[in-house]
Parts: sequence; structure tokens; C-alpha cells
Amino acid sequence: MNLLARIKTVAPCLMVLCLLATASAYAADGQWSPEKAQQWYQAQDWIVGANFSPSTAINQLEMWQADSFDPKTIDRELGYAAGIGFNCMRVYLHDMVWTDDAKGYYKRIDKYLAIADKHGIRTMFVLFDSVWDPHPALGKQREPKPGLHNSGWVQSPHIDILKNIERHKEVKPFVTGMLKRYGSDKRILMWDLYNEPGNNNVNSYGKWEPKDKETPGMAFLQSVYRWAREVRPDQPLTTGAWKFFAHPDDMNPLDQYSLQNSDVITFHTYETLDKAKKVIERLKAYGRPMICTEYMARTAGNTFEEMLPLFKKEHIGAINWGLVNGKSNTIYPWESWDNAFDAEPEIWFHDIFRPDGTPFDPADVVLIKSLTGAK
Repeated sequence: MNLLARIKTVAPCLMVLCLLATASAYAADGQWSPEKAQQWYQAQDWIVGANFSPSTAINQLEMWQADSFDPKTIDRELGYAAGIGFNCMRVYLHDMVWTDDAKGYYKRIDKYLAIADKHGIRTMFVLFDSVWDPHPALGKQREPKPGLHNSGWVQSPHIDILKNIERHKEVKPFVTGMLKRYGSDKRILMWDLYNEPGNNNVNSYGKWEPKDKETPGMAFLQSVYRWAREVRPDQPLTTGAWKFFAHPDDMNPLDQYSLQNSDVITFHTYETLDKAKKVIERLKAYGRPMICTEYMARTAGNTFEEMLPLFKKEHIGAINWGLVNGKSNTIYPWESWDNAFDAEPEIWFHDIFRPDGTPFDPADVVLIKSLTGAK
């Protein structure tokens, strides 16, 4: 058999093998296989960082709107993060900014990504958020309420869209627009589609929420996954399990759906070390890489000293809540919604640095640097 004949015979077989290999890397709905997710994760450095909003922004709108976008502060504060060896920031977007001015929003996101990349930091973007003020509005944002944790953070989408399942499709262009534009951008680590779906804000904005937020939350989460899978970005998709961190033996349907559909498992834990270990053991059953995308609440007994060595030992990504104390007021605990503080707390709840770069607790910085290898 001559060479040309051999090629004609072998080529179809190679094509079939390639197609089978590609299919095995994805589930029927486009989800990555556990093997593909593990291969991706093994190619990463240990993922360690913080949830980031510049200290000059009270919420996602103030961070991203043209009049208040603050690249100088972003540059300075990401420098603090890089200085302690952080290589990832989890950053919230907002659909209303995109709908109002997509081109301008893209320019500001490009600017942010360039700054982060300069500091060796990749970004996990969060598309939607179920927590805090359910009535976001564009324009100048209100000033923080003194002594009150996250007094101005806003939800996405607006509660009027979330509670009306027929309106969910209104934000599909935001999802597909973001993923099409940035789906192959190597500066983006992954996409967190929806933060804490079903969270009812019972001790803060609960009176404004629908009585049943889990039903529209599930419908919305399913739609967002479907829209995102249609685009199939290069980066993995995830939604963090959050409710069961306090009750690891009792997982609600939204957490179950998130864990079953995420390419890479993400979760939140603000509990003590023993409960966090229990959560981790349950999540190992999924056979996928794990990243904790929210932890560290000092007065709740969840500290860098206890949690960060555990995450490194288990090769779990670690993204704490808060980098620099600012308008978010997250140095105050959740309990401040019941009794607002009239002075800075003796022990900060979240966050690492003051705006000038001074750490709240120098021991935290020493520990973080020792584990990340920063000099």
C-alpha cells in the first residue's frame, strides 16, 4: 500500500479518536470532565488571593461606573496583594453597568485586567450576586452607613428581574457578551457565575426579598449555566456551594446543583477548622479540584492562622474575603446589622490592609508570605 493510500486509511481513524477524546472531556451539556478539570488545575500555581473591590468603592457599581472607576487605587491595592504573594483576585461585575454602556465597561475591564496582569494577578470574575441590597440603581452611590458591614453592596440582577422568571432572559446578552469577549483571555482564571444563589439576607435586606428566593434562584442559575455553556469559554465555570458550610450533613438543592454542574468545585466556609475539614471531606467525593472562594472571619473563629495552612496542605485554592479596609465596611461583623458599631472594632472581621498598606495584623502578613513564598 502506497503512502497516500495509508494516509487515506488512517486519517478517518485519527479523526474518530480525536472526536472521542474531545467528547470525553465534556459532559453532554458541556461540563468539563473531572479529568479535564484536574489537568487544568495541575497546570496552575497554588491559587491564593482575596475578594477584591477597591477601598474607594462601596459596591460593584461604584467600582465599575465611568465616573467612579479608580485605576490608581486599584493599582496601589493590587500592589499590596502582590507583595504578599497573592496571585488571584475574585472580582464582582454587574449587569446594569454592561447594559448601560457595554463598550465603556469593556474598556474599564481591559484597564483593570492590564493592571492586575502587571502585578502577576489573575482574576476570577463573578457575574451575579444574590446578596445585600436587592434594588441596585445606576448613578452616584450612597455613602457607607457608619459601623455597618456592607451597607451599600448590591445584588445582580435586580430583584424585580430575579423574582420574575420570564424576565431572566433580559440579562442573557450580558452573560454571552462577557464570555465571548473574554472567554480566551489568559488573564482570567475562571468564571464564578452566581454568588450564593438563594441567599435571603434575613438579617439585613430580608424584608425586601421574595418569601421564596430559592425557586427563582434555581431557575436563574440553570439559565446562566445554559447560556455560559453555549459560549464554552476556555476557562472553567463554577458556582460556590455556600449554605452547607454551617451544616455539612444537610445540603440544599441549590448547593447540590452548583456542585454537580461546576467544572471546578468552589465553596465558602466561615466556620471553625473542624467544620471546614468536614466540608472538605464531603467535597472530595466529586473528584474535582477545589477552591475556597470565601473564608476568613476573625471573630467567628475562622482565621488565616488556622485555615490557610489547611488549604495549602490539601492543595485547595484559598481566596479570603477582603483585601483593603474601605467603603465596604467589612472590618465590621455581620452582627453589626443588629447593632451598628460606633468605633473601629478591636478585631477586624475581614480585610488585611489599611488604605496606606499597613496590615491590621502583621502576623497575618508574615504567615501569608511564608506560605506563598513571597519575599
